[in-house]
Amino acid sequence: MSEVPPHVTALAERWTRARAGGDHAGERTLREEIEAGGWLVRALGEGFDLVPRPHFEVWPTVGSVPTSEGPGRPGKPGRSGEAGRATGTVPLGEDSPEADRIDEAAAPGARPERLGDLEAERVAETQAAPAQEPEGAELTGRAGKNRGTAGRAGAEGRDTTGEESGNPERMLESQLLWDASLAVSRLDEEVTPVEPEEPVAPPTVTVALVVDGWPEDLLECVRAVVARTEARIVALDLGNVDGAGEVLEELVKEYPHRVEAWHVAEVAHWRGGSAGWGESRTKLLELDGSDVHVVMETSTILDGDAITPLVRALDDDVAAAGWKGVNPGEDGHDWHEAGPGEVKGVLGHLFAVRRDAALDAGGFSRDARYYRNADLEFSLSLPGTIVALDRDLPVHQERHRGYHDVDPAYRDRESRRTYDRVLGLLRST
Repeated sequence: MSEVPPHVTALAERWTRARAGGDHAGERTLREEIEAGGWLVRALGEGFDLVPRPHFEVWPTVGSVPTSEGPGRPGKPGRSGEAGRATGTVPLGEDSPEADRIDEAAAPGARPERLGDLEAERVAETQAAPAQEPEGAELTGRAGKNRGTAGRAGAEGRDTTGEESGNPERMLESQLLWDASLAVSRLDEEVTPVEPEEPVAPPTVTVALVVDGWPEDLLECVRAVVARTEARIVALDLGNVDGAGEVLEELVKEYPHRVEAWHVAEVAHWRGGSAGWGESRTKLLELDGSDVHVVMETSTILDGDAITPLVRALDDDVAAAGWKGVNPGEDGHDWHEAGPGEVKGVLGHLFAVRRDAALDAGGFSRDARYYRNADLEFSLSLPGTIVALDRDLPVHQERHRGYHDVDPAYRDRESRRTYDRVLGLLRST
């Protein structure tokens, strides 16, 4: 790593004092000066850390990452509009010419069972006037061209070759009747078109990853998701620890249509930074535009398509479906593995949740600075049923670094802190 210039270190010390004193304007100005010098500053405990500024965009904090309603959000007009165009049906307005034609055809005098006044007058004039060869020949030709429709009339018991063929007046009357019938039939087809069934689009799915180091785990996890599922991936990089953010950017270049990356200067709270697990997870939920939001850790590796079975389980009132489920003991203090079937909670290694249900629950608790027990807190806050598929899923877990590689004193303290809220939720339910 390059040596930090002294003037950048001095700026970072002033930034720390401004941050501690609540001087947000000064903090922002000093951070921009540090970035202009080619460095990023991030809080570590009561101090700071300086790292070279990477080539990709980095937001200062998790909270500063912008969120917006994207085109893939459920309920957005893009999807329903496209479906509407796909049907190919255009409603008729009240003032359209087609509407006048339909009204005229619907009048009793225009039905094939009874001639309208205009057609009756034409028939009377024809019967009174002597037959003319050209007109008779033309009608005979039309009758010959309509041999297919005459055959249909014959099937109904009418003689299509008898006295009508030798009587021009009767032939004209029959032809007018038949033309009226065909006209009304065609208009009826326009009034009551056969509406094609609109296909039901499958739910959109996004796998959400918090990246807080361990680039090798990230690489293996993302490539397995891309290779074995159709889900897209959105990842939030906390501090580019050990170059994990740079590896994430390489994955974006490798899979530009599947992977979306966001970077912040904040480091995970368990590493001494200020980015909490609940806040980071809620930000990913807000950045997601899919119907189904999949919570996954980078230590979880897919051996097959484990996402589709979870998504399929989200039917009726099922709000979330997970890989590993747990239920509390009678006193609420001891949780044990459970499933497959309905459970009280799902673990954060891998689970799918309806995004609208997760948003209705307020997202993940921002008080959860560490992941442990925060997945139980989220499960208990969800409206609806929760199920676990357990051994039915093709997935395994590598070393769970979020547990084993964390300072034990920190892990126990934050786990107890979150579990106090879990006990409160259990009592309330």
